Order: sequence, then structure tokens, then C-alpha cells
Amino acid sequence: MIQSLIELMSYFTWKEEGLTNDCETLDSMAARFEESARLMRKMSAEGFRVEKRNNRQIITHVNSKIFNDWGFVSEESPYDQLKLILE
Repeated sequence: MIQSLIELMSYFTWKEEGLTNDCETLDSMAARFEESARLMRKMSAEGFRVEKRNNRQIITHVNSKIFNDWGFVSEESPYDQLKLILE
């Protein structure tokens, strides 16, 4: 009887892997998304932007000091990074 109930249960597969792969409940998944949303809003208020380049979303900031203050490491090529150094 229990086997029959399990087979009738509706389900879908959750494919997101980076943010919630260690969460064991929907509540913990929701908390993780809420925490991420707060961080994204704070980044937006600080001037960070999302750009689409080569079918990828990248996060940018025009001020390299603010970018570095947040602890981010630039993925620009070394030549492009050197152009940002002001004499």
C-alpha cells in the first residue's frame, strides 16, 4: 500500500546546484535565496551592475576600489587590468 502511494506522488527535479545544494528543507532553501537577494540589493545600491557578455552574466563596477573593497577578484585579462592602474 505504501509503495503505491509513493509511486503516485507528484514531484519535480530541482536543478539549481550552486546556491542550494547543501539545503535539506524548503525553508532553508528560501532562507538562502532571501540572504542572496539582500546581498544583491546591497551590491546594486553600491553601484554594481549585471552585464551580458558572450552569453554570460557578469557583475561589474566602474570603480575598481569599491570592487576590490568587496573582496572580488577581477576576471579581466592581465592587460585590461593593467589599464586600470592610474599613474
